[in-house]
Parts: sequence; structure tokens; C-alpha cells
Amino acid sequence: MFSQSVLFLVILFVIGLVAKNQSLLLAVGFLLVIKLVHLDTKVFPYLQSKGINLGVTVITIAVLVPIATGDIGFKQLGEALKSSYAWIALAAGIAVAIIAKYGLKLLATDPHITTALVIGTILAVSLFKGVAVGPLIGAGIAYLVMKVVEVFH
Repeated sequence: MFSQSVLFLVILFVIGLVAKNQSLLLAVGFLLVIKLVHLDTKVFPYLQSKGINLGVTVITIAVLVPIATGDIGFKQLGEALKSSYAWIALAAGIAVAIIAKYGLKLLATDPHITTALVIGTILAVSLFKGVAVGPLIGAGIAYLVMKVVEVFH
């Protein structure tokens, strides 16, 4: 009746309900609908290959909205750069982008690690009210830690 993947998605949906996590519910619900209307063979390969880029694009759009609305302009940028916290945020943004680059490299060369990253993200989203932007950064952090372990092993 149900395939393993549908059962797994239903379990994740229930976890989303219990955790009251709308993002997880929406994501799992979307995937279940695609699977149940048999569009999965067409939609899933596209989402698997382009999904991260689509997600990053949507997040980038959301972050740029205050610039588009005029709430943030050059004046606010100049004022922000006078703050030490702004410089910390700038450095963090650069570090995260670089770490994510290595995450992509790890996922491309060692795809089985994706399973652990996805489960870790699901746990963080459902149990700790985390936000599901973690797999790419998680892969980058895992890559960096693996490289450190290689040095000492």
C-alpha cells in the first residue's frame, strides 16, 4: 500500500504536527502531494539538483526585501559599519559562505553523508525549533571537522 518513502514522509509529517513546525509540515506535505499524484519522477530530480539553489535564492530575496522597500539604504549601511557588531556580522557572513562552499563539495563527493545531515536537520527543526537551512552549512562544518581529524589521525 505505502512505500517506505511515503511511510517515512508520513512519520516526518506527524513529527511536524507534534513539534508544531510549519516549515516541516509544509515541506513534507508538498513532497507527499507530489508523490501521491505521481509527479515525483519529474519533480524530484529537479528539486534534488536545484533545490538548494532555489532555497538560497528565496532566502536571499527575503533578506533583500528591506533594501527593495527602502527601509535599508546607504545611510543605514554607513551607520551600521560604525558598529563592531556589524563587522562581526560581516565576518560571519563571509565565513558561512565559505563553509557552505565546502559543504557543497562534501555532498558532491560523499553523498551518503546527506542522510545524516538530513536527519540532524529534521531533529533540530522538530525538537529544537531550528530552521532548515542547516544541511549545507552542516556539510561544510562536517567537511572542516573531517579535515581536522585527518590531520591528527
